Amino acid sequence: MNLEPLLIFELACLGLGSGYLAGLLGIGGGMVMVPFITAILSHRAVSPDLAVKMAIATSMATIVFTSISSVRAHHQRGAVRWDLVRALAPGIVMGALLASLGLFTVLKGAWLALFFAAFVGFSATQMFLDKKPAPTRQVPGPGGLLGVGGVIGFLAGLVGAGGGFVSVPFMTWCNVAIHNAVATSAALGFPVALANGVGYIIGGQGVQNLPPHALGYVWLPALAVIASCSVLTAPLGARAAHRLPVKQLKRVFASVLYLLAAYMLYKGITSV
Repeated sequence: MNLEPLLIFELACLGLGSGYLAGLLGIGGGMVMVPFITAILSHRAVSPDLAVKMAIATSMATIVFTSISSVRAHHQRGAVRWDLVRALAPGIVMGALLASLGLFTVLKGAWLALFFAAFVGFSATQMFLDKKPAPTRQVPGPGGLLGVGGVIGFLAGLVGAGGGFVSVPFMTWCNVAIHNAVATSAALGFPVALANGVGYIIGGQGVQNLPPHALGYVWLPALAVIASCSVLTAPLGARAAHRLPVKQLKRVFASVLYLLAAYMLYKGITSV
């Protein structure tokens, strides 16, 4: 699979767009990258099942770089709840490794696509309805956050996203302000992506019919181009996030997720 100019252009556009959304919404960009990388690989003679798995793995690997760029911009505004990052990170790493080294390697790509669509659609609905949490609800204690972190890391590992589709709704449900939730989710993207990325590389060793320049399930050309471009636009998205009103930010988040869930639902149904 040669890196023709059109492919580089497609990946660069994807990197610029996903980086901006990563900073804007705290979703790591994975929700955007997975459907598009799936389409790019499918159009280049990679089997649908393998294309979905490689898209998830490659998307996650790029989030390692995007999250660093995004969180710097949020941190400069004092928006990151580092206490929550420290409490959630251990569970995230454990859940991520369980997903990427375990269930991910045995599930068919079609089922992963359907799971992606269902869970993302649910998350979008919760955000779009803008349900108000009980005023007295607070963030759980250390044990609860360890468990929540495990769920975030595990689910993120199955869909190739930074976990923002779980962590942002969870934090707002616990009365964390939306701007703080987005910023904190961006910071959580790093341990999510690092742990899952290692798992995808190890779990993909020996897989048959991988395209050229693949390291396990991670497609290195896409990783290089997308990561290089996404780090340029992630700070721009982060700055925009702090200028948008809360309700508008939630609606933007939900609308993006609905569109991507619909595409992956189509891919899952047609691949079963």
